[in-house]
Formats: sequence, C-alpha cells, structure tokens
Amino acid sequence: MVFKHSKQIDKDKDLIVPCRKGDFKQLKAVFGIETIDMEGDLSSYQLVYGPSGNRMYVLGLGEEKDANKINEAFRKLCFDTKKNWKSHIQVYAEELNAEEVKAASVGLELATYEIGQFKSKQDKASKLSVTFVSSKSISEALKEGQFTGETINRIKALIDAPANHKTPEFLGRWAEESAKKFNYKCTVLHQDQLKKQGFKAVLSVGQGSANPPVVIVTEYMANPEGKINIGLVGKGITFDTGGLSIKSSTNLHYMKSDMGGAAAVLGIVELVAKLKLKVNMVGVVASAENAVDSNSYRPGDVIGSYSGKTIEIIDTDAEGRLVLADGLNYIIKQFQPEQVIDMATLTGSVVQTLGYSAAGMFTNNPEMASQMSSVGAKTNERVWQLPLFDDFEADLHSDIADLRNFSGKPIAGAITAAKFLEAFTEKHENWMHLDIAGVAFGDSPYSKMKSASGYGVQLLTNYIKQMTSN
Repeated sequence: MVFKHSKQIDKDKDLIVPCRKGDFKQLKAVFGIETIDMEGDLSSYQLVYGPSGNRMYVLGLGEEKDANKINEAFRKLCFDTKKNWKSHIQVYAEELNAEEVKAASVGLELATYEIGQFKSKQDKASKLSVTFVSSKSISEALKEGQFTGETINRIKALIDAPANHKTPEFLGRWAEESAKKFNYKCTVLHQDQLKKQGFKAVLSVGQGSANPPVVIVTEYMANPEGKINIGLVGKGITFDTGGLSIKSSTNLHYMKSDMGGAAAVLGIVELVAKLKLKVNMVGVVASAENAVDSNSYRPGDVIGSYSGKTIEIIDTDAEGRLVLADGLNYIIKQFQPEQVIDMATLTGSVVQTLGYSAAGMFTNNPEMASQMSSVGAKTNERVWQLPLFDDFEADLHSDIADLRNFSGKPIAGAITAAKFLEAFTEKHENWMHLDIAGVAFGDSPYSKMKSASGYGVQLLTNYIKQMTSN
C-alpha cells in the first residue's frame, strides 16, 4: 500500500469520509449530503455514490471512548470493501489529528495482510494507493503508520507460518536479513556457541528436536557511547509438543504460535530501527523446538542454566520459562539494561484469568506498571497487573535442585511462572514480565481459523517512545 498526502480533494474519485457518532456536519459542508442512514457507531459504514458515480464510504468512528480503536474501523472497512476499490482511494482527513491519521494508516495496512502465504495459487495483489487529504502536516504520521502496519504484518506472517518452515534457525535468518535491511546489529548464537557460553536451559529444551536451538541477539544503538536503555527478551518456541509431558492433540496444530513473544521482540526492534528512535536497545530471542524423542529432557531431570542455578524438571511442558530464564540472565549480565521486559505466550493460566482482553503484567516497579498500563489503554493493547507475592516462592521449592520449573498446583499458574522468571533476573529493579498467551494468537474476524494478532509491537514501541520523551 502506498500512502500520499494532498491538500486538495477530488470529489469525482472514490473516497472515505470518517465521521464521529452523530457528527456528520462535514458531509453537508464539503459534500452537500444532507442526511445519512447511519449513526456513526465504530466500524459501521455506508456506501454513497457521488454525482460522477464514484464511491463514497462514510465510516463511523464511534464515540470518544472508541478513540483507541480507529485503526480497527479503517481495517474492517478496507478488508470488507477493497475488492471493489480501484487502484486509488482518498481519505478525507481534515477532521483527524496526527495520531488518528497514523492509526488510520495502520488499519489500512493491516487489512492487506494475506494469511494464505503457503497456498499453491497466489492471487496477484495490485498495489493500492491511498491519498490522505488534509490541510495539516501529516506526512510523518503517514510514514510511521505505514512502517508500523508493515512490521506487524511481517511478524504476523512469522507466527502464522508452520513449524516445518519456521525452525529456530529460520528465525535467526529472518532477524539477520531484517538487521541488514534496516541497519541494526544481529548476532545468532548457534548450538556450539550456546554450549560454550552455558545456555544449558535452552539446550535442554531443544535437545529432543532435529532442529537445533539458537539465541538471537539484536542491538539498535542510537547513541553507541551510551547505556542500554531497554532490553527485551522473547520466548521463541517454534513448536511445542509439550515434550514428554505431551499435550493433547486438541488444537496442538496451533502450537506453531508459541513463539509469539519472540516475534513481537523481533518486530519491535525492527520498527524502532525503521523509526530511528533515540534509544539504545537490545532484543534477545531464546528459540528452541520442544519435541518428543529418545533424547528429550525428562520430568525428574535436573538441568543447569546460564545463571548457574540448577532446575528440577517437574513438567517438560513448562519449557518457555526455561528458555526465558537463560535469555533474561544473559541480557542482564552481558548488557546491563536500565529496564528489562520479557514477552511470552507463557501460560494457559493467564487466559483463564484475563481471557482474551489483556496481557498479564508482572513487575515490582510501580512506575513501569503505570506507564505500561497507560500506553496499553491508549494503544488498545491492554495489560493488567498481577501480583508477585513472596508467598508463591515456596511453590517452586525443590529438595534436590535450586528450584523446580512447575508448582504442580492447579492455581496461580501465571504467577508461579513469573516468580520462576524472577529468580533469574539478578534482582533487577526494573524488570517486567508480560504473559501474552491470551492476546498474541486467537480468533479473528479476518480469518476462519485462529491466527496471529500482532500484539505487542505497537505497545512496546509506544512505550519506548514515551521513555525517550521523558
């Protein structure tokens, strides 16, 4: 999709006219339309034909409370009607501010995502040109919106890709190609290097797979002489059978999505580099395939970790926290970031707690929690804080190792998983864990099967933008 800016509207060409609920004055003032059979609820739209037969889509933006969902209104309109669009359409944006223009362009770009990337017959998609008409300066908003939408679509394609294509090594190549294209640094640590450096937990999870594990380290440095402002760590389990603690076959095919946290981290670093934000950041992805094999790690095993701590394995399906433990400890010891945030599709427990509406947020830093909650509400990628009470530490006690990887209890699963991760953070005061299991992948009006949402890219990029503006 190509976005352009113009100050002059062509009333004889197809256009989109966004209107807030009950406010259609611009239709009368600019286009001479006296009445319209809609109220302007969010994502509602009505097609009106102009005097030259051109299409005019009146798009409802809803009320003030719907301001964070403008991208969804434009996305739905484009998804539903783009087959009837010609090669060009206009958006009357005079009443939209820069943030709303950005949101609109994100939504339009998201609507171009094609989930059928592995179909034998591919439809040839024609390049669509969209001109935003406004007397204001909106070119930067359009550029940021396009970059954001394109990046989200790229990481959605990663999550939706099947595991026989998307191996840990594949993720490494993806990151290397992105770094080369968008001018940041990427280092992929392969199996021999992981052994030399002591990534024992990552290696244990991946030892049953024919596809060896990797750790991907990406670095974007706006100020090469400065400190690392933020470090991100992503869980990159490219397929999760559960290991010897094997999962049920029901929905097992969706376990290709268990690298949603890794995809988000890769996307965030890429978008930050595209936008050239004034920040120093490192992203670490710990990636493995949790497979069933005679060489798979077992319940009852005691494994090592990058931190030096030993871990008793109670359940091999609690593998995500193991690779994250190595990733967290590595980034803290090697880069000393001022803030550390990990992202993972970690537990079913967080879905039982929050459903599909928000990510579970865990941190002992109230300022970080407040900022992330505020950004999440504005971005419509919401988070909700859950506790890290010391009461839960006893649930991870092991008689034979430093701690165990699973409490075995049917309660507080998301909390005990977060407490496990906390043990590998070197008591970092500015650490946050985001459990995105309920929001990274699921039902969607834009696909018939469950698919990736792209959650996290806008949330963390906007959080970083706010960090750099303070």
